[in-house]
Amino acid sequence: PPKGKGPQGKRITLKVAKNSVRVAFNGRRRLDLSKMGIATFPKCILELADVEELDLSRNMLKKIPNVIEKFQNLMWLDLHSNQLDELPVAIGTLRSLTYLNLCNNKLKSLPDELTLLRSLRILNLGLNCLETIPTTLGTLKELTELDLFDNALTIIPKSVKKLPKLEKLNVKRNPLPEFVEEEEPIDTVKRIESLYLVEKKDLCGSCLQTCQGERDELHNLEDMTPGPSNKPSFPSLVTPNSSAIDNQEEWRMK
Repeated sequence: PPKGKGPQGKRITLKVAKNSVRVAFNGRRRLDLSKMGIATFPKCILELADVEELDLSRNMLKKIPNVIEKFQNLMWLDLHSNQLDELPVAIGTLRSLTYLNLCNNKLKSLPDELTLLRSLRILNLGLNCLETIPTTLGTLKELTELDLFDNALTIIPKSVKKLPKLEKLNVKRNPLPEFVEEEEPIDTVKRIESLYLVEKKDLCGSCLQTCQGERDELHNLEDMTPGPSNKPSFPSLVTPNSSAIDNQEEWRMK
């Protein structure tokens, strides 16, 4: 690529863009430019700025320019799976937006102007690099779904938790104190219970076979213990020709 510029990606012409407009069942016109290999926001689509929906997901976009404000009819904007590290302040002018998907980008912060989108119902900020979210996000009173999963958040503002219409708040896989304290001990207890149920018991052949099958299933699961030394061992259950099977007939006779 030319000096000082990043990857050029696919060049979108106005003809390609016009052919990418679809009319949805709800009557809205959607400009669908997803998975097109776009690295730079195509200025030619400003000719189609009257669409109600715009899909630029699964591309290589690093920036959305302030000319996005030309899309004043937008109710639905999908930018997920790009390389965005910031949002333009002009995002706040898209007052008709009810759906905004920014999942799987590189956002480290959010502009204050995001809180001007008072019609937003669904906001997806998952899979980014956010360490904080502004308390002013609590002004988005129409939000019914907020996704913040897979970020670096250590606190969720009370104003966000108490949003009046919020039905779904996904904050999984963040370094939040409540998750650090709760999840691991519960998981550990469950694993130990299931692993030690058959220890030190006399087993007949069919029981032994069942236990070996269950043990093999456990080994196939992802092992979350820190090292091999912590794995329990059942030496008497390793081989089919164990003493349990050898003595089976003798036990039955007794």
